[in-house]
Amino acid sequence: MARGRIFDKIDQLQKFNEELLDLFPSSFNEYSSSKLIKAASERYVEKIVESLIDISFLIARERRLRISEQENDIFKLLVDEKIISESLMDKLKDAKGMRNILAHQYGSVDDEIIFESISEELIDDVNQFIESINLFLHNSM
Repeated sequence: MARGRIFDKIDQLQKFNEELLDLFPSSFNEYSSSKLIKAASERYVEKIVESLIDISFLIARERRLRISEQENDIFKLLVDEKIISESLMDKLKDAKGMRNILAHQYGSVDDEIIFESISEELIDDVNQFIESINLFLHNSM
């Protein structure tokens, strides 16, 4: 069932988030001086955002919601269903934008912006998303 896949994806997302947290340095100098840490962190951002999108689509399919072709619209559906807040939706859209920059190399990547986004926002936003989805799933059973 879709619900089992959703829980599996949540576990995977949580694992990616924890692994990113484990490898992520506390200082920008350490981050910017290590090609390995930067590359691994950027790859985790990509995997995390893909998981956020996958979970959102699985929920939309389970709820039989009309799904747009635009990935950003999937987060709006979760807001409309009162699964996540609008402020979290905005943060997830920003994370998706950051993923697009990393994955497709739109312009040059600003290491300081990536470092701040991960350390100050992404990890907490993912935890908030997981909490919101878990609450929704447990309340809708």
